[in-house]
Amino acid sequence: MSGSAAPDAIRAALSIDAFLEAQAAELGAAHNTRLAYARDLRHFADWLDEHGSSFATAQRDTIESYLIDCDRLGLSRATRARRLSAIRQFYRFAFEEGWRGENPAIQIRGPGRQKRLPQTLSEDEVGRLIAAASDTGRGPAERLRNACLMELLYATGMRVSELVGLPVAAARGDPRMLLVRGKGGRERMVPLTEDARARLGEWLVLRDEAHSASRHLFPSRGAAGHLSRHRFYLLIKQIALNAGVDPARVTPHGLRHAFATHLLANGADLRSIQTLLGHADVATTEIYTHVLEARLRDLVLTRHPLAREDTA
Repeated sequence: MSGSAAPDAIRAALSIDAFLEAQAAELGAAHNTRLAYARDLRHFADWLDEHGSSFATAQRDTIESYLIDCDRLGLSRATRARRLSAIRQFYRFAFEEGWRGENPAIQIRGPGRQKRLPQTLSEDEVGRLIAAASDTGRGPAERLRNACLMELLYATGMRVSELVGLPVAAARGDPRMLLVRGKGGRERMVPLTEDARARLGEWLVLRDEAHSASRHLFPSRGAAGHLSRHRFYLLIKQIALNAGVDPARVTPHGLRHAFATHLLANGADLRSIQTLLGHADVATTEIYTHVLEARLRDLVLTRHPLAREDTA
């Protein structure tokens, strides 16, 4: 590396570090999110260096050339969209801090993300999974734990990491709602169904007898002290087999999708779904609009005063 390039590399690293610190302090960005930003921005910084540019001098056409190169390298649409998002946020931060007099990335349109919704489990299939959970396990306590996990997952739409990491304190006192800590440390309240509350109360009794010292709702001997995401993933596959549902279609995230889809299909609005899922932006929730569109179309065809009745 030449003498002139070395200071540029150092300045780039310092700029990225300052940006990441601001993301953590001001926006509460999760650790994995910051790692992804760091990787993307360092890749961009290396590309700029190879092409005789830097964070300080790059213009819109330079950034667009980088994105074209990413496409040429065969990077997926989602990866390219993520890299542009990191660059946009970095340059917005640089502009606000006065490092740049303008934001060269502000008008660049990216490839966008493909919004794909997995095939949703039916209400009947979810009912079979919950019933099968009560019969899956090596003893009464394990079977009750598994039933409680499935009831909570479908009743609340929690992410699997939120579910397995629940503190036992959140479940004390027969709560009508659970306090959940989600991505970026954001907290939200999620209501519990009567069935979920009943299972939770039953599980607490057996859990306290065997794990009274643990602070986790679903204790484990593993390093984290609670049931791991991987263990629950394997568990849900076994429950699917016992329920007669194709295991390839059943994942913890699939139950989260089922929660949202079934609520929306039965009359819930998109903003409420956003709040329950813990999405920071309603745009993330909009993958479910196909359900809303179908319901609204049916509403117009069946309730509008000018809709024609089939007289045939």
